[in-house]
Amino acid sequence: MVTQEQRRRQLAREKFLRQQQRRTAARRKANVRNSVIASVLGVIVVGSVLSYATGVFKNDDSKSNASAEVTPSATPSKAADPCEKAAEGAVKSLSWKKEPAMTIDKSAKYEMTLATTCGDIGIALKTSAAPHTVNSFNFLASEGYFDHTKCHRLTTNGIYVLQCGDPKGTGMGGPGYTIPDENLKDKTLKNNIYPAGTIAMANTGQAHTGGSQFFLVYQDSQLPPSYTPFGTVSASGMKVLKKIAAAGEATGQGDGAPNATVVINKATVTKS
Repeated sequence: MVTQEQRRRQLAREKFLRQQQRRTAARRKANVRNSVIASVLGVIVVGSVLSYATGVFKNDDSKSNASAEVTPSATPSKAADPCEKAAEGAVKSLSWKKEPAMTIDKSAKYEMTLATTCGDIGIALKTSAAPHTVNSFNFLASEGYFDHTKCHRLTTNGIYVLQCGDPKGTGMGGPGYTIPDENLKDKTLKNNIYPAGTIAMANTGQAHTGGSQFFLVYQDSQLPPSYTPFGTVSASGMKVLKKIAAAGEATGQGDGAPNATVVINKATVTKS
């Protein structure tokens, strides 16, 4: 017998795939003006139960708090912002025509630090498993590409991620080049679950369309293994992510801008 939770997850996955296909088509049209569109995670989830008897939409299965039931109102109240004021500075308008040359040592260990308004998020990068991705982030960070950019998306229903890396803050920005998918058979990806603490590349749903956008998983999330996992968030970084997630997102429907003002003041990649 299919349980309500299993049905909810099935609906979320189906909705996710449909949305991803529509977003891919939209990005192809946008390519007329921009030769390469940056990645975007098509994570739109249902996370709710339809009452077939009354037709009333209720969000009875919200997992932003696993122990509480939440029914969003038409005009959800905004949670208090737990983060600090952003550092002074402006987002740089940068673009390149091709992927940067390989400059990292593939056999070495690298770490990335996202100094955000909500706290520092440390990430151990999977250099040997995802060298193109790590090399790209090393390059972009050195150019100040991520500095002063907002994390524009938080999902709190069905799939639990914070999405960042778009200087435009719209989900449509990117560095002008794409990188290949890597490490899709990572041993941590079991049963199509991206475990909490994973950092992975967003993309358009097509192969090798990763750019600069990435997502940080703060709670186990079921996704097809199509998004390059290229690092693991530190324990202290997970506390920051949990704080951001606890503040919720702006729409009250489980997918929107985070209520927390999450700005990457500075991104750095260092060889350890």
